[in-house]
Amino acid sequence: MIDLTGKVAVVTGASKGIGKGIVEGLCEYGCTVYFTGRSTSSDLPPAPMTIDATAASANKLGGKAIPVCLDHNDDTAVGALFERIDKEQGRLDILVNNVYQIPNPPAMNKGFWEHPISVWDDQCGVGLRGYYTASVFAAPIMIRHQQGLIVNISSRGGRGYVFSASYGVGKAGVDRMAQDFAIELKPHGVSAVSLSPSKVKTEFILEMVAAGKMSLDGGDAQSVRLSGRAVAALATDSALAELSGHILTVTEVQNRYGLIDPD
Repeated sequence: MIDLTGKVAVVTGASKGIGKGIVEGLCEYGCTVYFTGRSTSSDLPPAPMTIDATAASANKLGGKAIPVCLDHNDDTAVGALFERIDKEQGRLDILVNNVYQIPNPPAMNKGFWEHPISVWDDQCGVGLRGYYTASVFAAPIMIRHQQGLIVNISSRGGRGYVFSASYGVGKAGVDRMAQDFAIELKPHGVSAVSLSPSKVKTEFILEMVAAGKMSLDGGDAQSVRLSGRAVAALATDSALAELSGHILTVTEVQNRYGLIDPD
């Protein structure tokens, strides 16, 4: 049975989409989850796609969801978050690197030379460098306790063409980062994996489907919360060290542990 009572996690980029689902999935099992995002709401109930909305939905499921308004372009602010967690909790068991910046307009259906160069900064800045930065601050806390799990959320774009060249480079980097983290963290009892959701019903994907720009087979589409259940299962696996450095899909993790998609 999965039980994260007393465990502490950080999920980056969780005001919506997969990040929101991961916060909910971890809270289901009793975890205390600090999570970040830039969109806030003072409304009651909170406006959708804000950290306040994520907190409201996750706290109904159990555990404790703690929203943190944070821009992952600000290294000082990111460092301050992990200092806060160390002071308040004295431990960190799970880091889920998920933060991402979707270019506006989205970079897809064109050649790389037709996109503004800023697309690279959006996809490989926050979405790659941001993973590295958060891990730099998280690792010492985990190493001190000789345990912990870093999960880099990736996609099939790391292994094949999806959306654009810059998107693929970013996701390939996310995968390689987890592999190399695993090597360097192994002597300290800390594990790292790259985890790729499959066809996920995020707000962005559903919007693209509604606009006729993408297709999605509802029969095999995953809920965002299944990714959270996958992270929870990995974090409580006594044989986690054997998986460290692996590039996994949520479907593979689901099958390994017999997880049920809440949808």
